[in-house]
Amino acid sequence: MRERVRQFLALERSRNTFDPVRNSWTSFNAEFSRRCGEEGLIGLVFPREYGGQGMSNLERYVVMEELIAGGAPVGAHWIADRQSGMQILRHGTEHARQLIIPRIVTGQCYFAIGMSEPDSGSDLAAVRTRAVRVDGGWRITGTKVWTSNAHRAHYLIALVRTAPKTEARHEGMTQFIVDMSQPGVTTRPIYNLYGGHDFNEVVFDDHFVSDEMVLGQPGDGWSLVTGELAYERSAPDRFMSVYAVLLETMRKLGPQPDAHAASEMGRFVAHLAALRFMSNSIAGKLQRGEQPIVEAALVKDIGTTFEREIPEVARRLVPSAPTMGKGNGFDDMLGGAILRAPAATIRGGTREILRGMIARGLGLR
Repeated sequence: MRERVRQFLALERSRNTFDPVRNSWTSFNAEFSRRCGEEGLIGLVFPREYGGQGMSNLERYVVMEELIAGGAPVGAHWIADRQSGMQILRHGTEHARQLIIPRIVTGQCYFAIGMSEPDSGSDLAAVRTRAVRVDGGWRITGTKVWTSNAHRAHYLIALVRTAPKTEARHEGMTQFIVDMSQPGVTTRPIYNLYGGHDFNEVVFDDHFVSDEMVLGQPGDGWSLVTGELAYERSAPDRFMSVYAVLLETMRKLGPQPDAHAASEMGRFVAHLAALRFMSNSIAGKLQRGEQPIVEAALVKDIGTTFEREIPEVARRLVPSAPTMGKGNGFDDMLGGAILRAPAATIRGGTREILRGMIARGLGLR
């Protein structure tokens, strides 16, 4: 499987369809995602009756890892393949599966994540977006924020409160599949400090969602969203976003680095090996139908701390003047990594939230 992906990426590079130095799993390229679909690199674990290949989570893990390591611009289909498709397969109606899953497999259906809300940080239980029951479905009103690629997504899975909030704050929530092309959904851009448009605010104004687009049963939202986060937090994208920076730093240091540089690079390689082993183990748990929520939180916490540290160490080890968008090779790569690094330990849950989850899971609090 590794060789198959590497041959595909080598062919695409020879056609100049992407620049591996400038991409990561967040890079959006619709045409490249379509090519991945044609090559059969999306929906590997999806059942064959929906266009998938019925493969194992281990094979899927290998494909994800190779695409990231090769600098492939897979951001268009990544969320749909990594978690949204699995959520629909496990908890969606047959109508939703038939409508959406085959399109994900072709690399032409994109998803956004509708969890975070204004003023709530990483506290998902603080959801205020509400849905009320109407004939044939639900009407949703509220706001989601930090929704990556919502301006390009066809669908969004939203966590919404469907019952009044009580002291049991994890109850009364439901997940809905939102069609972004329908009335009552407005997407507003949130520009990064360097001018990039990745994030968005999504506003629901009496938006109608039919019963066929509900995930699970009304009120199941909390258990469903925590299971979904096991997919989001444990994949190799949580510790390989700046893998290209690590490789280029090693190349810049050459075959005979000084003792300090060798120590730093050796430490990173050891951490990467451990993270790969941990993430691989979670892939096995998912294959067995388990929900490794605490294990996924641990990988995400350690992995994104690892990602955040790489550009800081690289800047000290390799003489450079980090830039953005000037075509200066390593300087550009390092500049982009430095600016994006703070987001690593926030997206998908802050370190503080994750460490609280880990402590509870270990019985320490």
